[in-house]
Amino acid sequence: MLPEQFFPVTDNMMDMTKPDTDLSRHLSAPIICVVGARPNFMKIAPIIRALRSPPDAIPVRLVHTGQHYDAEMNDAFFTQLQIPHPDIELEVGSGSHAVQTAEIMKRFEAVVDKETPAAVLVVGDVNSTIACALVAAKKNIPVIHVEAGLRSFDRTMPEEINRVLTDRISDILFITEPSARDNLRHEGVDERQVHFVGNVMIDTLRHSLSQSIPAATTLAGAGNTDLFLEGEQGYAVLTLHRPANVDDRDLFSELLETVRQVSERIPVVFPVHPRTRKALVDHGLQACLDTKRILCLPPLGYLEMLGLISSARLVMTDSGGLQEETTVVGVPCITLRENTERPVTVDQGTNTITGHERTLILSVLDDVLTAGGKRGRTPELWDGKAAERIKQVLNDWLQRCREQPGEPA
Repeated sequence: MLPEQFFPVTDNMMDMTKPDTDLSRHLSAPIICVVGARPNFMKIAPIIRALRSPPDAIPVRLVHTGQHYDAEMNDAFFTQLQIPHPDIELEVGSGSHAVQTAEIMKRFEAVVDKETPAAVLVVGDVNSTIACALVAAKKNIPVIHVEAGLRSFDRTMPEEINRVLTDRISDILFITEPSARDNLRHEGVDERQVHFVGNVMIDTLRHSLSQSIPAATTLAGAGNTDLFLEGEQGYAVLTLHRPANVDDRDLFSELLETVRQVSERIPVVFPVHPRTRKALVDHGLQACLDTKRILCLPPLGYLEMLGLISSARLVMTDSGGLQEETTVVGVPCITLRENTERPVTVDQGTNTITGHERTLILSVLDDVLTAGGKRGRTPELWDGKAAERIKQVLNDWLQRCREQPGEPA
């Protein structure tokens, strides 16, 4: 049973079906697919590919909000993931949560008014997700949420707020794991709206694995291969970017000391997120990484990162996506958070939640180095075909709407 205090169910929450809307005039219009931040790219790529594939292609318009925008990284992701150039770019840029969400809504509304889409499809849990979903819902345009129902039950995470609110206003909810169905049922979502299709992130991983850049190539580019590739212990990969880990100087400093102690046992490769690099400078903590056993790299492209984690002995992260990817490639993962919205990676995969507890982190490391670490299995429907299932559901839904306008999703 999920904690009642997080999502109390009231009578007026039980009917999640939207008011009947005549969609007939929109059904020949495209579905707008929204991408905004780096984690979205890996999720939207297989969806666009599937929806545009004949013989039963669905018209699609790709909107890039520009929530995360770096010209070099943006081009690299679109090229590596074979995502077509966006049809519309909003160029929103950075800002506080409120400013960014409001700006996305303002700019996206004009797009919706012009395109009159059949539906708006959003992925994940970033500000672009909730902003574009809100615009569509207020205009009675169906909202499709991919990766729905995931819950950390931690309301201090902005992503958790985005997840909960997006699901409340979505018409079709695609889930990646069974726990998401339980969460949505508890919140009163009509089960007819929920579809277990698998994980589009894993679609991208399976599609790209053979094209991944070998770790040796990435590390050679950094001028350091001997210690990280030829040592008998191999190497660990570290990623950190969440505010809970890098904003507080004392906590961040303690975490970096733990990483230093880990590096004494196994060298650590650390692609540094721009937000984390800024925190290191602002807190004056650069010296904490001043050891040859910690290799700091700039942010990596998807194929470089995939190659790096696939060959690692261990991954330490606060990223949601890496918890899933390490489960599929069979690499033990330490999640440096107190919770996860992806419990299947713990229950069935290679993931262990440690928070910031140094003793526990070092204990997991010992198990990795002496016994190989946690061995999991691939969760149900993480087979690389999630986007195909999404397309089938959407084609069936569009056909029902043509035959019986006003039918619930």
